[in-house]
Amino acid sequence: MLDDRRPRHETERHRRGLLLVVSSPSGAGKSTIARKLIEADADIAMSVSTTTRPPRPGEIDGVDYRFVDVAAFKRMVAEDAFLEWAHVFDNRYGTPRAPVEVMLADGRDVLFDIDWQGAQQLYQQAAGDVVRVFILPPSMAELSRRLHARATDAEEVIQRRMQRAVAEIGHWDGYDYVLVNDDVERCFAQVRLILRAERLRRHRQSGLIGLTRSLMRG
Repeated sequence: MLDDRRPRHETERHRRGLLLVVSSPSGAGKSTIARKLIEADADIAMSVSTTTRPPRPGEIDGVDYRFVDVAAFKRMVAEDAFLEWAHVFDNRYGTPRAPVEVMLADGRDVLFDIDWQGAQQLYQQAAGDVVRVFILPPSMAELSRRLHARATDAEEVIQRRMQRAVAEIGHWDGYDYVLVNDDVERCFAQVRLILRAERLRRHRQSGLIGLTRSLMRG
């Protein structure tokens, strides 16, 4: 099995990075899969979103999120500092443009845990760099069970999440890949296969023109 933790120069020629979007309804497993991918692959980093919501216990500013007030967020929107942004559950979330562009140029991949609105905006901004994966739950009953098992939200919040899930699932056809998370390890393995294949796409590899011309000259 390919060890994704090896230095990039040992596994492939230099390439442009990609933007891997993983979306799902809350409770369908995208955050678990994103965490596992970051732990397993040294060449992909999590996009750190800017948000107006207050930090939760244990969250670190600049690591989990960049926490700002509404006025600062609005200034960033006016300055076109976000690749995408959206209102989610009464708060604002956005992806800062500058650090993402630096990582792409350096050949690093960036992982996004965002909803369909964010995925759509990101695709409009950087279509050639974006790979979109949508994760479905095996059933709505199982999704409800998972949300209740987390024991982090009041029943009213869970019901809001379930209602939002129906709307989110309706946008499944706006993604390049759609997976069903009935087993987290199998779903995670499928996401890794997608990432490996997308890294090999012709337009992401630099130097191919020169290499092929050299080969044809003999």
